[in-house]
Amino acid sequence: MTTFMAPRVRYKKTASFATGLSGYQHIALIVGGPADLAHAPFGAVLRKRMKAQAVTAKPGTSFLTEAPDEAGTALAVGFADETLSPFARLELARSLTRFRPGVAKVALLAPGLEGRAQQEALRALVRSVYAQAPLPSWQAGRAHAVPASVDVYGADNDDAALRASALGNHLARALSVLPGNELGPAQYVKRVRKLATENGWRLRFLDEKRLAALGAGAFLAVTRTRAVGSGIVHLRYTPRKASKPPVALVGKGICFDTGGVNLKPARHMYGMHEDMAGSAVALGTLSALARLRVPFRVDCYLAIAENAIGPSSYRPNEVVRAADGTTIEVVHTDAEGRMVLADTLVLASRERPGLIIDYATLTGACVYALGTRMTGVFTNRPALIPHLIEAGRASGERVWPFPLEDDYSADLKSDIADIKQCTLEGEADHILAALFLKRFIAHDPTWIHLDLSAARHKGGLGAIATDITGFGVDFTLALLADPAFTW
Repeated sequence: MTTFMAPRVRYKKTASFATGLSGYQHIALIVGGPADLAHAPFGAVLRKRMKAQAVTAKPGTSFLTEAPDEAGTALAVGFADETLSPFARLELARSLTRFRPGVAKVALLAPGLEGRAQQEALRALVRSVYAQAPLPSWQAGRAHAVPASVDVYGADNDDAALRASALGNHLARALSVLPGNELGPAQYVKRVRKLATENGWRLRFLDEKRLAALGAGAFLAVTRTRAVGSGIVHLRYTPRKASKPPVALVGKGICFDTGGVNLKPARHMYGMHEDMAGSAVALGTLSALARLRVPFRVDCYLAIAENAIGPSSYRPNEVVRAADGTTIEVVHTDAEGRMVLADTLVLASRERPGLIIDYATLTGACVYALGTRMTGVFTNRPALIPHLIEAGRASGERVWPFPLEDDYSADLKSDIADIKQCTLEGEADHILAALFLKRFIAHDPTWIHLDLSAARHKGGLGAIATDITGFGVDFTLALLADPAFTW
């Protein structure tokens, strides 16, 4: 798997610089308006060329040109003011940091801006640079335009949280891009073991034999086709001194999803190696939190399996029993994600964390409701909804809440079991899936469910230029860093 090939970032508190900033091959700057270009390198040239090309300096606008020097230094200027959202600022920064192959040294600036506006602009630029670290690729001769060094002028200090978040996001994307023949369950578990050893995390692996002993019939229904290596990985980061209740991160890790006996058509099966994105986000989030040495224990549960098809595949109308004793009537075998998560949530709840966050590419209904620009969010604590929306806004990973009203549960009433897995109609399936998962949360922890409708977006989102977004890592870090958010 590709390592995080990020440039060396140097933070320079001074905002002063030579007019030409010689030695750089790319200079990216965000300013509030044309007047700020007076403080920018090649500012007079930029203003003259913008005027000649009738460029309107409105928030979100970018202008790209070359400096009048021998090196042909790339100049990229963007305009931002207080009306520009963090998401739009990240999109702007991404447009300013598209480097040509061979670029070795980059300067990032926010001339004319002061205080918070300046720092937010610089953070957006740095985040967009980090996001360009290459992902695994099998294309011969592919060149990656990643600079060796980046100088950030006017930054307060080295931003450890920003780098940790970027590293976690890159890990999530790098895993998600791997094809099924390189990331089957056994290969996935092997990679996770290596990460655990490198980072000093405790690891416990519950294979199918151990899950059978625990009565995890919902998980084992999906894995009956015997995909080698299937099971639940439990990772743990423990701080030296904990000052907050433990947090549990739970991720759906279906390495490939055929739909089972309710076989997907080709159009919907293509790309199903990415159905493990939720587990990759959980793992990336754990990595970031451990790197930041957060003062609370973090447990991470990865439900790793495949939804394959074969003579022993589970079928509609079967009744299986989850680890907490709940009986489930199987309705549709392509709703396997909620099956593996049910038992995983039971096990996570038994450790009595204060907060459980689960991540899953769970339903097409959430994509139909929101598209792929935002992710659906659910919680058993309605009072937290404003905090969830704000964490999405602040991180640039936008979420939108859906209800968990009890009357929806009537649709999951079974005549032969405690609960139906889903309905055949598919109406409000994202809500029904969340209600299904909620049933397996014990001891009433704070619970947040992310239905990752934005796990893939054509052309990328925010700072991320790849279709696979790694959505969820930045959001979670922003949420947990919010002093007003408690669990």
